[in-house]
Amino acid sequence: MKNLKLLSRKYLSIILFSLFFGDSLQSQEPIDIWNVEEKKTVKSKSIDENNENNEIPKNSIYEMQSKSANELNIEETKTLLSKEIKIIGLYDPAENGLDINMWSNSNGDQILNIFKRINKMDLSKDASEILDILLLTNAYYPELNISKEQFLELKSNWLIKNSNFQLIENYLIKNQIINEHTKLTKLLVDDYLSKSEIKKACEVFSKIKVSIQDDYLSKFNIYCLINNNKKEEAQLILDLKKELGFEDTFYENKINFLMGYTNQPNIEVSENTILDFHLSHRTNPKFSFKPKDSTSEQIWKYLSSSNLLDNINDIELTDIDRIRSVEKATHEKHYEEKELFELYKRFQFNINQLLNIKESTKVLSAIESRALIYQGILITTEVENKLLLINALKNSFKNEDIENAFDVELRAFLKEINKEEVPSNFTSFYNNSLKEKKTEQTKIKINNKVLHQSKLINYFKGEVTEKKVSKDLNDLLKKIKKDKKYFFSKKDIILVESFKSDGIKVSEKFNDLYEVDESEIPSDIQIFINSGDMAVAMLRIVEVIGQDDLKNIDVDTLYFIISTLNQLDVDALRNKILLKVLPLKV
Repeated sequence: MKNLKLLSRKYLSIILFSLFFGDSLQSQEPIDIWNVEEKKTVKSKSIDENNENNEIPKNSIYEMQSKSANELNIEETKTLLSKEIKIIGLYDPAENGLDINMWSNSNGDQILNIFKRINKMDLSKDASEILDILLLTNAYYPELNISKEQFLELKSNWLIKNSNFQLIENYLIKNQIINEHTKLTKLLVDDYLSKSEIKKACEVFSKIKVSIQDDYLSKFNIYCLINNNKKEEAQLILDLKKELGFEDTFYENKINFLMGYTNQPNIEVSENTILDFHLSHRTNPKFSFKPKDSTSEQIWKYLSSSNLLDNINDIELTDIDRIRSVEKATHEKHYEEKELFELYKRFQFNINQLLNIKESTKVLSAIESRALIYQGILITTEVENKLLLINALKNSFKNEDIENAFDVELRAFLKEINKEEVPSNFTSFYNNSLKEKKTEQTKIKINNKVLHQSKLINYFKGEVTEKKVSKDLNDLLKKIKKDKKYFFSKKDIILVESFKSDGIKVSEKFNDLYEVDESEIPSDIQIFINSGDMAVAMLRIVEVIGQDDLKNIDVDTLYFIISTLNQLDVDALRNKILLKVLPLKV
């Protein structure tokens, strides 16, 4: 192992030599091909020297045109290079009918203000999907009243809040923007590590092609290299970092043990980061840790995924702090509920306490009260009393913000009770607690009796040509016009207006079937549309949808959302929304 350190220092010397003396050694190298202006100057000088007898007058048209062309090429090259740097994303604009310049006309003040409002919302899945598309589509940065760093931070903060880790990984790796998004990268690798998925965390670093600047990520990378048996490379990077001023005694002690420089394990435990905690575990064969209320969620998750949590049977009933920690961990799903309730069963209560539970809880601690109520539920057979105790236990957990600790067991208790035997005063509690999430209906059923549910909808799936849908649309409108009982709904209007937006021909004789009210679009969104500010108009759409699912949005709001997308020519995204809200689903 000493040879490994010596070897790494040899490599380090070579690297440092290159850094200090590289400029002088490279001075004889050819000029950088990207330096257009300098190369042009050198070439022009050479021509002049070799053509002394054919000197071109300084003010000749040739010289002016040549100079103008050179300057134009230089500017174009600079612009292209500049724009190339500014494009960071995940999706091609054409995938959703967006534009690479969609942020170009955006005002940073408006972007920041809308995001302040959006960040206060718990966006629905539909709104989140649209925002993902908007932020992660390849496009140039906005430049008015907002910096590149501010805009990137908006993206990063949204991705952190939404915590779609696969999306985050794809975004970071595809664009190689680890140094621009250090907070986002830490979130990703720390999440993997907290779930004891070390291989996945290290795979992220194996895909990084740029030099890592952040100390924490660099430490993580060094550990991954050691973990993958690339110790020479790991030592070289660590030595270079130390030459540049890096110092972390705790980390270096752990790394020295893993590298084999010392056989004596360092038993110091650090909770500063999940990496420190993992190294504390990895380098101590007899590792043991008792979490507290202050222990972070990540470490709780790590303990659970690594099977390091205490066995419930080993916890003393007098150790109230540890029991409180178990309740919190159960709420966060690190312990199973049945483990917590097995602990509650171990509490000893006398017959008087079990017969007078409500009065007895007044002199007991919260933990003892929950244990007593739980035992009462187990021995009570009368339905109303059992429901009273179940409700009391649920409220006790809820009062301490740990209601998820009584979720599976709550439903299990209620399912044992016959619905017909539930007293009227407990009906709402019973039904709400057992309410199942409805399965989303996704299969489209064609209903030709209603225009917006008819076969015309297949056009938005890309299954029908414009010529075919135009004929079918006019035929159906003809039938509707003859049917005096048919009510032309707002969704029918949305359908027809979307067809018209796409250039589908509709006969003028059907113009009297409905009227369009252009004033329904909020004035600020219309201003964004008129000024070509696609991105901010779309941000406002996200804000309007907010916490609602698209299928639950009122039809007037839906109308102006689709009308906005029609005016912006965002057809691909519009089609996805129409297929969610117009057809009959089964």
